[in-house]
Amino acid sequence: MRRYFLLLFALLPALSLAQVPNEEDILRQTMDSSSPYYFTKLMMRYNNLERLSPEEYHYLYYGFAYQDDYKPTATNSAAEELYATLPSINTTSPDRAELEHIVSVCNDALKVDPFSPMVLNMLVFAYGAMGESEKELAYYYHLNGIMETIKASGDGRTEKEPMHIIMFSHAYNVLSSMGMAYKRGEIVSRNVEFVPLHEPRRMPDGKKVRGYYFDFSRIYRNKPDEVTFQKKRTWQFNNLGPREYK
Repeated sequence: MRRYFLLLFALLPALSLAQVPNEEDILRQTMDSSSPYYFTKLMMRYNNLERLSPEEYHYLYYGFAYQDDYKPTATNSAAEELYATLPSINTTSPDRAELEHIVSVCNDALKVDPFSPMVLNMLVFAYGAMGESEKELAYYYHLNGIMETIKASGDGRTEKEPMHIIMFSHAYNVLSSMGMAYKRGEIVSRNVEFVPLHEPRRMPDGKKVRGYYFDFSRIYRNKPDEVTFQKKRTWQFNNLGPREYK
């Protein structure tokens, strides 16, 4: 299943240039009903499977952090179920019942994390396998839009220019989409996590990247008071385990 995920992402073209989130602007634009980036309208279009512009995906993704439904530390039981079933999914010839179950679980998982790249990827796979090309393409564009939004928020090569995420799992989805094997992530500051790679990545400029930085400040800002993060956590991709909170 993971190989399919990587092959799918390899097809995605870049959508936009760097766009670091401006919190003041995002809050103003997404809360103003007269704004073209009003969150409620964008979310309605997203749920209706309309293709959005790179700017609209940007405001939608980061604007979610200001919504009452944004609960980044909440348990996502449907996502847990989906991750647990990934190793057993027959990707070459899945039956209809299995695919319909995947779609149902994915829809439940999106209620907690509507922008999960892994869940969106599974919907692309399921609808494609069922021959529903219109929905397959719609979720493909959503998947692309969210991934490029994250990657456009910073190059991730330094702590000063991290990629910005609203859920911890999104960071690891990004690295997997880039074909990278990663180690356990470490929190290096109040807002930033560093995820080292198993093998350094050589860039076009000849420099080696040993890992990537991600800004998780939105998660920290919205976490319950009783939840604290450990300095080190083990992250799983195809078999999501319970978060290691103290």
